[in-house]
Amino acid sequence: MKKTYHKPVMLEEAIQGLKIDPDGVYVDVTFGGGGHSKAILENLSKHGRLLAFDQDSAAEQNAIPDGRFQLINGNFSHLKRYLKFNGVTAVDGILADFGVSSHQFDAGSRGFSTRYDGPLDMRMNPLSALSAREVVNQYSFDDLAKLFKVYGELRMAKKIAGHIVSKREAAAVETTQELVDLLKPIFPKNAFNKLIAQVFQAIRIEVNAELDVIKSLLEQSVDVLKQGGRIVCISYHSLEDRLVKLFIREGKFEGRATSDLYGNRHLPLKKIGKLSMPSAEEIKENSRARSGKLRIAEKV
Repeated sequence: MKKTYHKPVMLEEAIQGLKIDPDGVYVDVTFGGGGHSKAILENLSKHGRLLAFDQDSAAEQNAIPDGRFQLINGNFSHLKRYLKFNGVTAVDGILADFGVSSHQFDAGSRGFSTRYDGPLDMRMNPLSALSAREVVNQYSFDDLAKLFKVYGELRMAKKIAGHIVSKREAAAVETTQELVDLLKPIFPKNAFNKLIAQVFQAIRIEVNAELDVIKSLLEQSVDVLKQGGRIVCISYHSLEDRLVKLFIREGKFEGRATSDLYGNRHLPLKKIGKLSMPSAEEIKENSRARSGKLRIAEKV
């Protein structure tokens, strides 16, 4: 039985940003419930083609019965390899809607949300080796403190890491509720929801190597996009958005773009338009859209 479990964020802005060629080849690297993919297909002719990626096999229940569509059960960090395997060497556009799908958040058994009790998991690909349980129970104090500081952007990273390490000596932390209860005493009541969400974010990013796969996607996009082809990225927190913004602006993630003898900067992409954010109306209809930021770039 099929389910539609993902309300696409900034759908119109994303489709407009792609500037779709009806006969073109497009990639939706974050298929999820298929909302963005369906909209892309609606703008393609019978000669167009859409390839979609999702590393979560649960997304297969939303596969679209359309001869122009192909769903690849894999991580978009292997974009070039999967495209080549499927006979595609260049594409007209790429859409990336980062973050956890609504289905994954709402399934307590996946361990992504603080609202549901479930096993400490947080794997976007259920077959991946590393889960949140290993991170929480086996990582050293230093490694935990680093990921809470860098990925969670938490000022009290060392305090959180120390508390977890001391408490897990008595018994392993097995569930999301156990982790929430364990940290409750050290967080101010008026900031608890925000801080615990940042803890979960940090662990989730570590488990799924989220920032590394975004970097890989952006770098590979330059190789697979045709000249004039576009990439549209929707980010949900500052760490993701910073990578997208930097790569569009500098063509790299550290330092400045290289220049020739005349000072001309060598940039593979050019920014299209301004940063887009969801309207108040969209946020009212879909609260998970509230932190979304959409950026568009075109292959030079």
